[in-house]
Amino acid sequence: PGIGDVLAAGIIAEIGDIKRFNNEAALAKYAGLIWNKYQSGNFNAQDTSLVKCGDQYLRYYLVEAANCVRVHTVRFKEYYNKKYREVPKHQHKRALVLTARRLIPLIFAMLSKGQIYQERGVVSI
Repeated sequence: PGIGDVLAAGIIAEIGDIKRFNNEAALAKYAGLIWNKYQSGNFNAQDTSLVKCGDQYLRYYLVEAANCVRVHTVRFKEYYNKKYREVPKHQHKRALVLTARRLIPLIFAMLSKGQIYQERGVVSI
């Protein structure tokens, strides 16, 4: 959805064989689109940073793809705007990364099932 040939090729190349990942959470972890957890007793930190591990190129491609889909797809634009308004600082970066994380289940499903994206859903090729 709004992702060009170069970004799509980069994402596919960095992921490799999708069968390596059991689920979309494993793919998100591989891409480094998860957050550090800081907790002690009943305390859970809310404002944490992204983990530093993961495939930096895949993360780059996914964040760039999120930037494209927020412009071209209504569903992702609404999600981006919602996340943008939630916090007072680092709004754009945070909203882009969360939108990229939202792309992971879609990409995982398309690659594992061999389907292409259509606005109303996915269809077999």
